Amino acid sequence: MKTKSLVLAGCIALLSFTFAGTAAAADTKIEQALRDLDAKWSAAAGAKDIDKTVSYYSEDAAVMPPNAPSAKTREAIRSAWKEMLTTPGAAISWKATKVEVAKSGDLAYVSGTYEETMTDASGKPVKDRGKYVEIFKKQADGTWKVVADIWNSDLPASASASAPSEKR
Repeated sequence: MKTKSLVLAGCIALLSFTFAGTAAAADTKIEQALRDLDAKWSAAAGAKDIDKTVSYYSEDAAVMPPNAPSAKTREAIRSAWKEMLTTPGAAISWKATKVEVAKSGDLAYVSGTYEETMTDASGKPVKDRGKYVEIFKKQADGTWKVVADIWNSDLPASASASAPSEKR
């Protein structure tokens, strides 16, 4: 009887470790997929592909740039990106440094750093760097879309206040 109990307890422990390992592997897979997705998104913005850049947002997304009102409609988000990406001399890129996936597997956040160059009112290039947070939600079709996007500069307010408010 004692032997059967020990064997049963051992099997239960082994199964729990197996399932925990499977969940961790699934999370790692999702994290990597989101890192890859974020890198592709950055590349689309860097290539100034407005349509592709906007396609990463869900239909009900909110974009919250610094020193500007939030964009809460697809048209407003597209307009904001168009303004940012068509500015002469604009260049932008970002890189994820952390990805966290909810236990439910349908929500995640990505945070990281960005670098951009923009042109000030006098036509002089201004470099900026900062950090961002994106909230991704898994869609019914299995794709991941951004539902919330916010960023801000690491530069002092005086330096960034004169620069246009751009994504990352």
